[in-house]
Amino acid sequence: MTPEIAIVIAWGLWTASWIGAARWADPAAKRPALGRELVYRITTVVGALLLLDPFDVRVWRLGVGIDWVLVGLALAGLLFTWWARLHLGRLWSSSVTKKADHRVIDTGPYAIVRHPIYTGIIAAVFATAIAKGALSGIAGALAIAFGFWIKARLEERFLREELGPEAYGSYRRRVPMLVPFGPK
Repeated sequence: MTPEIAIVIAWGLWTASWIGAARWADPAAKRPALGRELVYRITTVVGALLLLDPFDVRVWRLGVGIDWVLVGLALAGLLFTWWARLHLGRLWSSSVTKKADHRVIDTGPYAIVRHPIYTGIIAAVFATAIAKGALSGIAGALAIAFGFWIKARLEERFLREELGPEAYGSYRRRVPMLVPFGPK
């Protein structure tokens, strides 16, 4: 097996399991207007299309050893997303939502960053883009990261409004948004 095939298999298994696990989530009690989510959704989809561009020309090769390290980093990012999703439990949603018994989760991966699912995906996407060795992959990874940053900011505004400024504000002051040990 090559590193390229290993990354494709990892993403395929992650995607299938992620979609299959959607039934574990409680229904949404409230969500922002669809228009507020449109920008991050479009940005993320454009980024994914760039990352997956099969016609882009490989610009660099880092060697098989480095490629396997990047496969490991992509897997670590994807596993981090699963740890966060399992820790979040039935409060998980693919959209920005408030659930019936919504509360701030600040343990497990949520004690490391406020949006560990986004962090894991961003890490996996950048590892994939670097392993791909194409400029469209890097552009795609940047667009996806920007899309998740937009989504995280929208989610934080929404949760602050729904859960109260002090409940979410206290968490926000203690834990960085996307980068462990980064700015809060």
